Amino acid sequence: MSINEKILLASRPQGMPDMSSFSLQEEPLPVPQAGEALVRTLYLSVDPYIRGRLSEAKSYAEPYKIGEVIKSGAIGQVMESADPEFKPGDVVAGTWGWQRFAAADTSTLRKVDPELAPITASLGVLGMTGLTAYFGLLDIGQPKEGETVVVSGAAGAVGMVVGQIAKLKGARAVGIAGSDEKNTYLTEQLGFDAAINYRTEPDLLAALEKACPNGVDVYFDNVGGEVSDAVLSLINKNARIPICGQIALYNLEKPDQGPRVQSTLLTNTALMKGFLVGDYSKDYPRAMADLAKWVAGGQIQYAENIVDGFENTIEAFLGLFSGDNLGKQLVKVSELTE
Repeated sequence: MSINEKILLASRPQGMPDMSSFSLQEEPLPVPQAGEALVRTLYLSVDPYIRGRLSEAKSYAEPYKIGEVIKSGAIGQVMESADPEFKPGDVVAGTWGWQRFAAADTSTLRKVDPELAPITASLGVLGMTGLTAYFGLLDIGQPKEGETVVVSGAAGAVGMVVGQIAKLKGARAVGIAGSDEKNTYLTEQLGFDAAINYRTEPDLLAALEKACPNGVDVYFDNVGGEVSDAVLSLINKNARIPICGQIALYNLEKPDQGPRVQSTLLTNTALMKGFLVGDYSKDYPRAMADLAKWVAGGQIQYAENIVDGFENTIEAFLGLFSGDNLGKQLVKVSELTE
């Protein structure tokens, strides 16, 4: 292929994005300059945080500009290199985003060892997903043996890793997800102690009370909204609440208004803290070593939902907001070659 295809931001969505929020652009293949490598995309990551960057609202990441390629995690194979540290055939991970090819600054690339694990793991459990679960739970949540850890969005890429690390630390893991199929996977495959379907449960609070007879010591919050309101009503004294995401709120057109939590936090002397995984960059090697050990030993398992075809990238992204994915949502763009 001698043509590159990119997916760009066409307009800022109001509420739920749709196909009209994006546009497809074709252009000649880029030519790598000094310190760059021409990379052919193998897999793309589509993640909930991208929704925040489609908006101009202030957030922890700079908004995409109109006409800019949608940047996200990607895995690719080097085709040409203007950096002697990278050679054709190398598998690399970076953030060049939703395009078939990229002339990537090699300082932003990291090599991926296909012998260590399936290469897709470098966008998931052995990448930012796993690191997010690791630092959010262990640094802020600090689960102790015998405590109860509740995870919302538990069948997502981060949530399922959080629950398994909680189990490794001797805690009781309770997951909240949106289908019986997902909850069966959490309990029967990943070892969660209990799982709740928030979509079909007629009384979410009662279900939580049954699953958490000793209250909630750690709540890893991936979703916000009414689910979080219910969990927070059950927190114990000195509970810890890492805030990772608020996917239930991302597409609201008006600011959310819910219960005010200050009194609950005060009376329980609880800690609620948002975090960004990039703040822990100096500790990545330690975390990656632990995660790789746990994955190799079968103590952490993971799921991937891989959509085939670059042309289906936008649909794969939109599917995140209807709960289509079990685990990490990826798009396969091309095949790895020898």
